[in-house]
Amino acid sequence: MSQGSEGNAIKRPILHHANLKTTRLQEMIDWYATVVGMSPTYQFPGGAWLTNDAANHRLALLTSSQLSDDPDKLAHTGIHHTAFEYATIDDLLNTYMRLKGQGIEPHACLDHGMTTSFYYVDPDGNSVELQVDNFGDWDQSSEWMRTSPQFAADPIGTPVDPEQMIAARKAGASFAELHQRAYASEFKPSAPLDLRFPLTEPRSPV
Repeated sequence: MSQGSEGNAIKRPILHHANLKTTRLQEMIDWYATVVGMSPTYQFPGGAWLTNDAANHRLALLTSSQLSDDPDKLAHTGIHHTAFEYATIDDLLNTYMRLKGQGIEPHACLDHGMTTSFYYVDPDGNSVELQVDNFGDWDQSSEWMRTSPQFAADPIGTPVDPEQMIAARKAGASFAELHQRAYASEFKPSAPLDLRFPLTEPRSPV
C-alpha cells in the first residue's frame, strides 16, 4: 500500500446497485422489466439480480417467507425512491406515454429545477423516479443547485402535468423553453401533488 497524502485520500466508488426486500418477487421483476427495461442476470427462488446496462446487476431483489409488508411504510424511515435518468426529454415523455398505455401512471411529476422528474410506484410501494437533467450536463445542474436562489427557496420544485408538456413539445417548444415554462408553473396539474412523503410535522394531541 502506498504511504503519504495520496494513500490517505478518499477513493470515491461509483454507486453500483440497490437491494430491495420483497414479498412479490416475480411481480417486481416484471414491473421493472416493463418500466425501465431490466432483466435478470440471475434468478432463483430467493431472489434475483436485475440490470438494464452492462453492469452485472443494478437492482437486487431478495425474498423470504418471513418477510411481511409494512402498512405504515410511508411514515417510517427508509428508502423513498430510486432514480433512473434518460438522455433526452423526449425519451422521458415517450416513456410516460408508453407506460400510460399500459395502465402505469406517475404519482407525482415535478420540475425540480435541475431535473424534470416523474415518480412511479412499484408493486411494493417504493417510488421510482424517471428523470432527465434539465441542463444536459451534470456540472451545470450541480452548479445551479449550489448557487440558485430559486432552488434554495424551494428544493422540491414545481408540479407539472406531463400531458401539457407533451402538447407544448408537439407544438414546437424546445427543451429549454419547456423547462422554463414548466418551472414557471405554466403546466400546473389539476390534481394535488402526492409525494408519498409526510412533509408536515404531525400535530400535537389536544
